Amino acid sequence: MNKLRIVPLGGLGEIGKNMTILEYGNDLVAIDAGLMFPNEEMFGVDFVIPDINYLWQNQQKLKGIIITHGHEDHIGALPYILPRLSAPVYATRFTQELIAAELRQRGVKTQAKLHVVPPGGKIALGSFAIEFFSVCHSIPDSVGLTIRTPLGTIVHSGDFKFDHTPVMGATTDLAKLASAGEKGVLLLLSDSTYAELPGYTPSETVVSETLDNIVAGASGRVIVATFASLISRIQQVIDVAARHNRRVAIIGRSMKELVNVALKTGYLRLPPGILCHFDDLKDLSRNQVVLLATGSQGEPTSALVRMANRDRHSPAQVIPGDTVVISATPIPGNEALVNKTIDSLFRQGAQVVYGKLAQVHVHGHGSQEELKLLLRLVKPKFFVPIHGEYRHLSLHARLAQSVGVPKDNIFVLENGDVLELGRESGKIVGKAPVGDIYVNGAVTGKMDNSLLQDRKLLSQDGVVVVTITIDAKRGEPVGRPRIIMRGFVASQESKTLIERSQDVVVAALNDGRKLSLEQGLADARVKDALTRFFYKEIHRYPVIIPVITIVEGDFNGSQHSLKM
Repeated sequence: MNKLRIVPLGGLGEIGKNMTILEYGNDLVAIDAGLMFPNEEMFGVDFVIPDINYLWQNQQKLKGIIITHGHEDHIGALPYILPRLSAPVYATRFTQELIAAELRQRGVKTQAKLHVVPPGGKIALGSFAIEFFSVCHSIPDSVGLTIRTPLGTIVHSGDFKFDHTPVMGATTDLAKLASAGEKGVLLLLSDSTYAELPGYTPSETVVSETLDNIVAGASGRVIVATFASLISRIQQVIDVAARHNRRVAIIGRSMKELVNVALKTGYLRLPPGILCHFDDLKDLSRNQVVLLATGSQGEPTSALVRMANRDRHSPAQVIPGDTVVISATPIPGNEALVNKTIDSLFRQGAQVVYGKLAQVHVHGHGSQEELKLLLRLVKPKFFVPIHGEYRHLSLHARLAQSVGVPKDNIFVLENGDVLELGRESGKIVGKAPVGDIYVNGAVTGKMDNSLLQDRKLLSQDGVVVVTITIDAKRGEPVGRPRIIMRGFVASQESKTLIERSQDVVVAALNDGRKLSLEQGLADARVKDALTRFFYKEIHRYPVIIPVITIVEGDFNGSQHSLKM
């Protein structure tokens, strides 16, 4: 009998880039295909997607890609991988609409078919019989999966929490989970994002009460910044605005797009006349206005940040008397940007309300008690924590042990690990090719570490360009080099430093040795001499770019040729 293989290509040891492969015999399915936002070391990178070489090598086995919900960390890689893989994609209706919008936005034409599967729906993909079940998360139409294989049942939680009073959508289907547990579950793959947090995740209804109190007490405009995909929060803001006789305007392209999708799919309910264009607000007093905006993560081009920075292209400006609500938790790595935005809003005279001051946001993931409840309901033989940095996975593994899952049956994997399961045992049998694929403008691919290192140096220490003319016949420099510095020293200091740098270059090239141009000796001498000089003088390591012009013939005459 074949073994069941689980191969994570992304989402383990990191936040985002979620993608997990299930393989049995000649059948293979992928679950999710997300992106990850770059960290501070990834200079010039827009975002990161999984390396799909393992899928590419096994594409004849690939039966389909299953998407659990519509967040970017679960669908964002699809525009980049579907042109290479013609597999069908299965998702709920709202998620499918978001995928279609994402493909249109990226200008992607693909032969892949998008299939809508409702919660409770079933599909058969080779050896895998898959049923979608509802989970409560921070975006509509989120699902988990029960996957029946010849060896046993797999439960994939998706991103979930147990909120019994959600603002929108269904609760997590406890009956489905309990039924699977009673029948027997071979493997549970469960979300670990908030495995550090004790207790339970609060209900969304707590946020409604807080928002109502804020709007009731505001004398001017109320500006609410949240995730564009957090449709339940947008509904809460609209409901509160209606109760207090305020009109709502939406600022930010991505939020407008998602609101349109939510209206199209019936997930957003609007009181008559509540929404209006921003230009229509000029006829209303400030205590009749609520603005919904993107920018809860401090994104430089977002609506809220442009308002905070008094961007002249922003449709709105923050003024004294405004109340700004940041209804989101900073994504790890975004804290500095969010804090900078909050400071700017205070400087403009706004009253700013955020997570440390009031319960204006609850996250969409289960905390420790919910993770344990899921484990108790499902009672898996084997357990693999997914979706989280390594500490989240490790802590989730401890929680599994605390509710009775044997230590030897728990596998804390890393991206690329090939876990092979039988009915009674499992082990890691190999490593699939994995890595980060960088999306950099219109360019997608692996990026050499030296390129990232150069970008880091450019951002920190600047660049020095040295233009040198060399007589090919004599192998000697002609005249003094030209030196240009950018992002290196202040302009008032550069003149003296340039002159001294020129002396260093001349001395390095006029040391009595004829230059071997074919071997790049001039480049090497210039880089070495200037690197040592700059570090000695100002303790900096700029990127040094020598540009060598080779002159053939009599430089002083009228006949000569140049080579670069």
